[in-house]
Amino acid sequence: MGSGYLILAGAIMLFSWLVSSRLKSKFAHYSKLQLQNGMSGAEIAQKMLADNGIYDVRVISTPGQLTDHYNPADKTVNLSEAVYNQRNAAAAAVAAHECGHAVQHAVGYEWLQMRSKLVPIVSVASGFVQWILLAGILMIKTFPSLLLIGIVIFAATTLFSIVTLPVEYDASNRALAWLKNKNMLNRAEYDGAEDSLKWAARTYVVAALGSIATLLYYVSIYLGGRRE
Repeated sequence: MGSGYLILAGAIMLFSWLVSSRLKSKFAHYSKLQLQNGMSGAEIAQKMLADNGIYDVRVISTPGQLTDHYNPADKTVNLSEAVYNQRNAAAAAVAAHECGHAVQHAVGYEWLQMRSKLVPIVSVASGFVQWILLAGILMIKTFPSLLLIGIVIFAATTLFSIVTLPVEYDASNRALAWLKNKNMLNRAEYDGAEDSLKWAARTYVVAALGSIATLLYYVSIYLGGRRE
């Protein structure tokens, strides 16, 4: 599977680069589409939360780019400075999407709950799993169980990537439904927001495929070592 994995990994890397480049160009384009309602990303977020009866979640600005996220631990919608302050279709899409996660949290969305339970495991595992896998490969003849341990740990990170997919798609669907039902955007603005979120979601698909391919690669090494 060595050469086959390299080809697959190369294809996934290329696809990831293409999706990432396309996403950046989409957001740059829709960042120029100013909202007729004049609302900032922060105002969009605050209104979506209020419309969903959520009053215990704070909307705050966080430094950097692409740092937008919802933190269920302290119930904060964290928007990057550009999204928080700007008044365009891209900012509206991101702000509403992150509030989609807050809505998921409020209603007890099962996939979000599952991902939240995996976060501590993945946070710890990501720091050392690669070293265990490397050591396991080097010691495959003498101590094959070490590689198996690494595979099990890495499988948890792969599961996290897979569980993330329905969480992200559902958050986008909730965001778009609210933007449409509340007539927050005109047709061009809505189409821009929808297109932005579509490309953002594809980055998670690429990440999941890459993680699955890598997991299968390590499994193949383990099985091959067991046969020899």
